[in-house]
Amino acid sequence: MYDLNGLLIALIPALLWGTLPLVCMKNGGKPAHQVFGMTIGALLFSLFVSFIYPPDFDPKVMMIGFISGLFWTIGQFYQFASMQTIGVSKTMPFSTGTQLAGAALFGVIIFKEWDTSFKLTIGFLALLLIITGVLFTSYEGKARSNRQQNGHLFRGIGYVFLSTLGYLAYLLIIRYFNLNGWSIILSQSVGMIVGSLVFSARTIKEIASKYTFRNITSGLMWGGGNIALLIATKLEGVATSFSMSQIGTVLSTLGGIFLLHEKKTRKQFVLILIGCLLITVGGIFLGMTKR
Repeated sequence: MYDLNGLLIALIPALLWGTLPLVCMKNGGKPAHQVFGMTIGALLFSLFVSFIYPPDFDPKVMMIGFISGLFWTIGQFYQFASMQTIGVSKTMPFSTGTQLAGAALFGVIIFKEWDTSFKLTIGFLALLLIITGVLFTSYEGKARSNRQQNGHLFRGIGYVFLSTLGYLAYLLIIRYFNLNGWSIILSQSVGMIVGSLVFSARTIKEIASKYTFRNITSGLMWGGGNIALLIATKLEGVATSFSMSQIGTVLSTLGGIFLLHEKKTRKQFVLILIGCLLITVGGIFLGMTKR
């Protein structure tokens, strides 16, 4: 039996994280501005939360949280770089799909998560849906098959894979040491700040710009979604909260097309919608394997 309040809270990460890429692109700036501003917002949010839920100041826990934050910065920086190269509507379903598939595979190989025939069947079906959805969203068509556009596409896809590696490392290190999200939220945000400074080293003189300050709001949105997911997981379990968070991919993809006016042919639009649906359903099936 599901609790209505729990379900509503589980929708908050999808809403905040789904619209976050749109807010960042509207705020403008280079990936370094976007990441640095976002990490400032995340740090402010974690400081506020730390007064309510004191973090764990054990040196080992703090170091793991710090390293996790560094990897998160890699994931976020290259996701922003991809969005600026091939657009939000193509980056987000591609990024979500590769993250879901990668996390599932690592979960099976390292943590032996699919330990029943039911989980194996549902899990591999989910991976098939996700991979198919990613292929649908990456369709370009003959109209855009020139050398320059192909170059942009391959560079954007390269950024997505680098982003996925960063995000997976950020998640897996927490999972490997079985840490509570509340205990590392502060040290993690410090790692995010340090990582963003490393990525903005070449443009450090221009980092204190209006674009950085605008993107602080995106960090607050990320922090709010992160806390909501922790609360929803406690109320409704991993399966429900994890599955519902995937709805955000559809929001960011449609927002890229309708709000950021990213041009798509009719065929591309239909295939992107189908791809988003497949990735979302695949994410829900992955959530079922966590029951």
